[in-house]
Amino acid sequence: MRWNGQSAGAIRIGSKQANAPSSVTAALPGLELAEVAAMPGHLRTTRAPEFAGMVFHEVLAKSALNRVPQGSSMPFAWTINPYRGCSHACVYCFARGSHQYLDFDAGADFDSQIVVKVNVAEVLGRELAKPSWGRDMVALGTNTDPYQRAEGRYALLPGIIEALAARETPISILTKGTLLRRDLPLLAESSKRVPVELAMSIAVGDHALQQSIEPGTPTTRARLETVAAARAAGLEVDVFVMPVLPHLTDTARHLEPLLRDIRDAGARSVMYGALHLRSAVKPWFFAWLGREYPDLVPAYQRLYPGASSKATQAYRLELAGRIRPLIRKYGLEFSGGAGRSRDPYPPVAAAGARAPRGPVSPRGAGTRRGARQLPSTGEGAALPLWDEVPGAPAPTLF
Repeated sequence: MRWNGQSAGAIRIGSKQANAPSSVTAALPGLELAEVAAMPGHLRTTRAPEFAGMVFHEVLAKSALNRVPQGSSMPFAWTINPYRGCSHACVYCFARGSHQYLDFDAGADFDSQIVVKVNVAEVLGRELAKPSWGRDMVALGTNTDPYQRAEGRYALLPGIIEALAARETPISILTKGTLLRRDLPLLAESSKRVPVELAMSIAVGDHALQQSIEPGTPTTRARLETVAAARAAGLEVDVFVMPVLPHLTDTARHLEPLLRDIRDAGARSVMYGALHLRSAVKPWFFAWLGREYPDLVPAYQRLYPGASSKATQAYRLELAGRIRPLIRKYGLEFSGGAGRSRDPYPPVAAAGARAPRGPVSPRGAGTRRGARQLPSTGEGAALPLWDEVPGAPAPTLF
C-alpha cells in the first residue's frame, strides 16, 4: 500500500512517537491487527465491535491542507480530508477511484477500509500558523464525507473547525452525515468569526432506493431534520440534489416532493447534477444496477456509452428542463448573495451552445486559482462535479 505519502513514516504498532498527538498515544480501544504491523507509514490498524465490518488504518499525516487541482472552477483553493474511504458506501460515489491510490479496491474496500489521519488537527494548526497562509476558504467533504461513522469514534472535526476559525479561515462543509448536529454549536460560534458554509447532500427521496444505493448513510428524513437543526442554530444550509439518477429519481413525481421537503426544512438553495460515472465507479455501479434494476441496464448503457462518464447531452438538457422550473417553484434557486441578481438557472439554450462559467459565491471571493497539480495520492482528485448544460452556468459549489 502506498502509505508513505500519507503519514510521517513507518511506525511500529504500540509505539509512542514524539510528534504523535495525545489522542494517538492514548489510543482508542480496539483490536489491533498485528499482521499488518510491517505496513510502511502507518500507526496501527484496528477494529472495534461497535463498527462491525470496518477496519481503521490510523496514520500520522505530514500535511492537512490539499491544493485544488489547477484549472478547477471550484470557488475554493484548499481542501482537507481527515479520512480516506467512506462508510456511507454510496454506490455511485465519484471518489471511489481515489482509494486505488492506496492499493485498495474502489468497491468494498472503499466502504470498509478507512484511513484515519489521527493528527490532522495538530498538523493543520501548524500549517495555518505559517506567515504565508492566505486565509482562503477551506472545504471539507470534497472527497469523502467528514461526518461518516468514523467521525463518531475519532472526533477529528471539532479540532479542525477550531483551528480554521482561530486563524480566520472561512469554512465549507458538505456532508450526508447527521453527526453534523454535534458540532452545530461550535459552527455557530465560529460563524461569528469567519464565514461558515454548510451543505447537505440529499439525492434520493424514496426510502427503499435510498437504503439500497446509500446503505451506510442516515435516512433522507434524518438529513432533512439536520438541515432544520442547522437553521435553528442560525446557520444557512444549501442542499445538493446530486446525483440525479436517470429513470430512478429524475421524474417530477420524485423531484417535486423532495424539493418541497427541502424547502420546508429551511434550506437556502438547491444545486443539482446528473449521475456522473467515473471509470473506477462504473463497474461497481453497473453491478448494483444489474442486481437491483436489471431492466434499466440497457438504458444506462445508452446514456453512458463506452468510457463516457457523463450522461448524454440530450439527457442533461431534458433533466435541466424538468428540474429547474421546480427549483424556482420552491424558491430554492441560488441568488448569488448581496449585489448579485444573475439567475444561475436561465432557460436552457439550444444544443451546441457554449456553457459560460458559473458565478462564484461571494463567500469564496478572493480564493486563489491556478493552484499546482496535486501529487498522485488521489487526495484531491475527486472534487464534486455538476452538469454543464449548454447555455447555462454551472451551479455554484462552495
